[in-house]
Amino acid sequence: MKALVYHGPGKKAWEDKPKPAISAPTDAIVKISKTTICGTDLHIMKGDVPEVEDGRIIGHEGVGIIEEVGSAVSNFKPGDHVLISCITSCGKCSYCKKGMYSHCKDGGWILGHLVDGTQAEYVRIPHADNSLYPIKNGADEEALVMLSDILPTGFECGVLNGRVKPGDVVAIVGSGPIGLAALLTAQFYSPAEIIMVDRDENRLQVAKTFGATQTINLDKENVIEKIKGLTDGVGVDVAIEAVGVPASFELCEEIIAPGGIIANIGVHGKKADLHLEKLWAQNISITTRLVDTVSTPLLLKTIESKKLEPKKLITHHFRLDQVMEAYETFGNASKEKALKVILNNE
Repeated sequence: MKALVYHGPGKKAWEDKPKPAISAPTDAIVKISKTTICGTDLHIMKGDVPEVEDGRIIGHEGVGIIEEVGSAVSNFKPGDHVLISCITSCGKCSYCKKGMYSHCKDGGWILGHLVDGTQAEYVRIPHADNSLYPIKNGADEEALVMLSDILPTGFECGVLNGRVKPGDVVAIVGSGPIGLAALLTAQFYSPAEIIMVDRDENRLQVAKTFGATQTINLDKENVIEKIKGLTDGVGVDVAIEAVGVPASFELCEEIIAPGGIIANIGVHGKKADLHLEKLWAQNISITTRLVDTVSTPLLLKTIESKKLEPKKLITHHFRLDQVMEAYETFGNASKEKALKVILNNE
């Protein structure tokens, strides 16, 4: 089969790899129908995730059709259409029983990280019964690809960890796909204001159409002064970091109000300074999280009922064998006006 393979920082190739086979009774082999590229994949390509080894097939999102199942798989059979979760869960360990699937002792974020992933014609899914979701007939499978990772990530790591509530003033630093996913799902809780911060004017304009009440271009305005002006000098109740660079996290420290919450989503490859000399007496909470995907069933229902329309995040389509071109487009998002790309293998 063909797959997108990582060969060290800045090196990738679309090449032949062996088709995966069942290696444990709980495995399933899925033929990929649609997949996508995540900002985390770009971090991997930069070398920010050193656990990823040379030769690894990248990708942790997608939908597909089950081709084969292990003898212990009871929820799925060949021919079933399924949503692939970015998080693998055994469902039995102490972390899984607490709903912390991201720290599963035999899973967690392993696809495209510690085991081969979804930017390929086929993928092996460990613990299939707990790591796949059935797709109903007639469902919009492109929209459901957004449920593999970015929607639960924005919701769980940003909105739920940030404890967004009615009347809050929320700032989301980063208006890429993850930040926009947080914007979409924050509106479940009726905050008074959602302020989007980015340097990409196109993404800020998209954010307005998605429900942002204010946008700030950090290349054109002083973000701290603007937010202080919008909040009577107080700051925001919730600051969601959705980029993964030191400057964006430190900006959240500057704009948070006393008693506020900084919810980190971004994948950080470099250290960021924690300014306790300013924050020690401010009753600030700082949260970190790797998505657990516990919210996937809830989000699936909101999509099926048309209360949430994640397909709006999709801007580009490619065939799976055009994945190298897709990476160029996604990696130059500002120039290409790209949000999420869909890679079709049909």
